[in-house]
Amino acid sequence: MKPDLLVILFTMTLPYMAIANRFDTHFRMLALQGLLLFGVAFLKLYGHVSMANMGFILVETLVFKAILVPYFLFNIIKKNKIKRDFEVKKLSFYVIFTVLLIIVSSFVFAHQLNDEHLEINFFTASISALLVGILLIVIRKTIITHIVGYLVLENGIFLFSLALGSEMPMIVNIGILLDLFTSVLLLGVFVNRINEVFHTVEIDTLTELKD
Repeated sequence: MKPDLLVILFTMTLPYMAIANRFDTHFRMLALQGLLLFGVAFLKLYGHVSMANMGFILVETLVFKAILVPYFLFNIIKKNKIKRDFEVKKLSFYVIFTVLLIIVSSFVFAHQLNDEHLEINFFTASISALLVGILLIVIRKTIITHIVGYLVLENGIFLFSLALGSEMPMIVNIGILLDLFTSVLLLGVFVNRINEVFHTVEIDTLTELKD
């Protein structure tokens, strides 16, 4: 199997994530993206990087992205008894149109670059994920969805590094992983505390915080 097929499947998860209003759906899509990135990394990097670097990348994608992070987020929504973002239906048409426009524009832009070292499918998926992650952060009001947007953005960064070549220095991967782990952990604790005080996870409540 070629990694391009998995990259295309990864891109197809983006519109679905953008319009889904159930948080558990977001987390399942994150787990699916982790599995797809695991397959992409294995097919793309096998034989091109050291076994140590290869092992670390596969653990990062399969164990962390596909299992630990979604499981951690599932526990957060279960503990706080939150299920969905009710604001999504009001914006669904505009959001899906924007996401499709992002994907098409990224594909056209990749073709315009006309670089023989640049893999168009990888580049399209990575730029699309980066922009969709930012879009989720900007248009959604819940902290949970902001975490999801950040994770989608980070997946885009991972794919972008693959789009530029097969070499992925381990020190870069360690830095990304530690930053991701710290951010998700802190945001998870933050969500729990906000919900205990305000009984909601919308970011508008942050304006009520005082010293």
